[in-house]
Amino acid sequence: MDTLSYKTVSANSATVQKDWIVVDANGEILGRLASQIAKILRGKHKPYFTPHVDCGDNVIVINADKIRLTGKKMTDKEYVRHTGHPGGQRFATPREILDKHPHRVVEMAVKGMLPKNRLGRRMFTNLYVYAGGEHPHSAQQPKEIKF
Repeated sequence: MDTLSYKTVSANSATVQKDWIVVDANGEILGRLASQIAKILRGKHKPYFTPHVDCGDNVIVINADKIRLTGKKMTDKEYVRHTGHPGGQRFATPREILDKHPHRVVEMAVKGMLPKNRLGRRMFTNLYVYAGGEHPHSAQQPKEIKF
């Protein structure tokens, strides 16, 4: 048994096959859905996952305006941002953000679960979130998955 030839396969940008996936967020809980989406964007569901390569799939999220939050998070949770000016700290609840920009709540949740570096920012560009049930990516023939 001295001739075992197990090789560790390391993916690179030329060998990665990226698929298109549609996720319906209708009635889904935000954090649980975001963690599954982040896993797919990162590529951890593939057998040839390589941490330093963008080997994840493109994810399309539809019905982002119908997302659910448990407990009182819809009114009690606060998102904090800063304008960059003195005294420019601004607060918003998920309810306020859903009313103005329904796709941002899902985007912020997923972005927080990706790596905080150049690779994470590159992976985030593979996420497409839409408030309604329609998307313009039908030419890519995406596969629908359920969580």
